This record gives sequence, structure tokens and C-alpha cells, in this order.
Amino acid sequence: MRDDDVRSSCFAALDVLQAKWGADVPYAALSEGFNFRGRRVPFLNRAYGIYRAANVQRGSAALSVNSSPKQIRYQDEQTPDGVLYRYQGADPENHFNRWLRSAHLLDVPLVYFVGTRPNHYQPIYPTFVEEDFPAELRVLLTFGKMRGPYDEREPVHIPDEIERRYVVREVKQRIHQAQFRGAVLPAYQDRCAICRLREVRLLDAAHIVGDAEEAGEPLVSNGLSLCSIHHRAFDEDLVGVAPDLRVHVSSRLLDDEDGPMLDVLKGFHGSTIEAPTKRLWRPDRERLELRFVRFQSAG
Repeated sequence: MRDDDVRSSCFAALDVLQAKWGADVPYAALSEGFNFRGRRVPFLNRAYGIYRAANVQRGSAALSVNSSPKQIRYQDEQTPDGVLYRYQGADPENHFNRWLRSAHLLDVPLVYFVGTRPNHYQPIYPTFVEEDFPAELRVLLTFGKMRGPYDEREPVHIPDEIERRYVVREVKQRIHQAQFRGAVLPAYQDRCAICRLREVRLLDAAHIVGDAEEAGEPLVSNGLSLCSIHHRAFDEDLVGVAPDLRVHVSSRLLDDEDGPMLDVLKGFHGSTIEAPTKRLWRPDRERLELRFVRFQSAG
């Protein structure tokens, strides 16, 4: 029994929650569950990780799995082929692990809830249990696509290995960025370091040194909390932050006259960013220097 109707209702409810809250959904919203034929159904079980909705599911396969930010770092191993997710405990035959293994045997989609910050999760669906390694007490999770018209989307398990690896890479980048964001934004008290905007849905975690570079570690000290506009301007070297934390706007923009929005952007030239008070979280001066040289070179 696949319980496709339950899974469709779960995915549709998560579509609605993400439309309201963005990619990262507060646990308070998730804890309300979703409605299935008049019954309230939880999305996940935070305590045990592997969850099956016993009150509505007739089949034996898990509906969701979840990992806290700490678990992602120390237990879930990200590989080019997917995420190696650990069993619950050391007995492959306990009921939690049987639910997970059934998801593999039945090839059903489930939700992978990734903890991005305290009490916030990013639901990734459809997720599939691609391979089962009982001797290693873990499974390989891969990611599919939701395809079709928006109100009739269907989960698709991608059979082609090359395409599947591409989707896995996309999801891993989303997980990395979400967890980086979940560490950086609270350090800046959930506001833009330049303009102090406090609308969390419009805030990003910008890397000072890109994560593809040698010094681009996913540390709070290598990040800045920026609103979407300042993040884009920072990435395009139209706005820079010097090692003394002063904001510099490129001469291209300073010399331009393009209406009130640009005037607002230019108005932060010479201001000082609002950095975290905790020393460990403050922007690293050497990384700022590396990035500021690039900004200056861009003119």
C-alpha cells in the first residue's frame, strides 16, 4: 500500500506553507499538521526522525524523515549521489527502520525535513529512498521533481543517473545555503547589516568569500546578513564592505542618476555596517580585505 493520497495531501499542504513562510517553515506552523479527510495529520516526528502517519496511513512506508542542523553536520553524509541518512538506533528491524526500508521497497516519495535553524525546517520533496544499506544502518536519499500543472503536480522519481545527480547537487546547495542563512541571520539579529531591514523573508546570508574558494568556509564570520537588493549589489561588486566595516558604493552607481531607488542605495555610501557583538561572529577582516580588493578592481 503506497498511500499516494496521503502523500499528495501532505505535499499540497507544504506548498501552501512555503508560499506563506518561504522555503524555511517554522516548526510552530508545521506542528499544526495537515488535514486529510477530516483528520489532522502531523508532518513529522522530531523526536525520532522517521515518521509514519499511523492515524491515516494503511501502508507501511514512512511519510517523512527529518534532521536537525546538528544531525546534518554530524550524521547525515552528503555525497554526489545523495544524502546518506542514518537508521534510528542499531536494530535494522525496529519499526522506524522498517518504515524507512518500506519506502525503498515501494518506491514512494516522502518529505525530508532539514533543520536550518532552531525551530525552522526546510521541507524537501519528493525525496526517495534510493538504496538501503542495513549492514551500515543507513539509506541513500535522492531527490525527484514535482511535475505537471500546479494544481495537479505529481512527484517523479528520476531514473536517469546524470539528471538525478544534477538535482542532488541543486538540493545540496539549497541545504547549504539554508543552514548558512540559519546561522548568519540570527547573529545579525535578523536584519540587513547595511540598511537594517527586519523582514526575514527578504534577508539572505551573503558569503564574503565565495564557498567555492579556499577561504570560503561556511562560518558566520564569513557571512553578512543582507537584504535581497544589497546582497545582489554585493555579489555584483556594486557595493563593497571594507575591513573597517565601512560601506562603499561603486563609482558607477555614484555617478549615475536613475531615480529614488538608486538614491537610497547611494545613501549608504560611507556608512558602517551593523556587525554582531559576539567576537566569533564578527566579519573576518582578512576575508573582507580579499573581497574588498575584488570590489575595487571591478571599479
